[in-house]
Amino acid sequence: MQLKLRKSYITPQQSELAELPHIMQVRTKKLHHMLFRTLYQGTTSYIIQIQITITKDTKVPNACLFTINKEDHTIGNIIKSQLLKDPQVLFAGYKVPHPLEHKIIIRVQTTPEYSPQEAFTNAITDLISELSLLEERFRVAIKDKQEGIE
Repeated sequence: MQLKLRKSYITPQQSELAELPHIMQVRTKKLHHMLFRTLYQGTTSYIIQIQITITKDTKVPNACLFTINKEDHTIGNIIKSQLLKDPQVLFAGYKVPHPLEHKIIIRVQTTPEYSPQEAFTNAITDLISELSLLEERFRVAIKDKQEGIE
């Protein structure tokens, strides 16, 4: 499946998303997941849609391969680490097929009563929560520091 990018230009006045430095939202739809993130250039931000393809792994039971285009070790390692925190995930790992290919493949195996898609979605949701909390604490720390200086 080919990667299709759809760019939308959003000015900071048009959306609350423009106030946040990085946002990821996950929408689950059967075997396709869309991962959104916001990238900034000047006052205009671009929302780039990145398609994640899911393939059932036939080598081991209850396992899937998630292929994420236009990403590298940064996202792969974070998602893998979050997946391994889940006690129902038996295996989570990722690889970059080739340094010149900009995609990662995440392999997830779970217990029989828990689907790999559900584990992946929960991991992304937990990461969003953790990063939002980190961002909020960082903003409070900056505000406290600026108030202390003034």
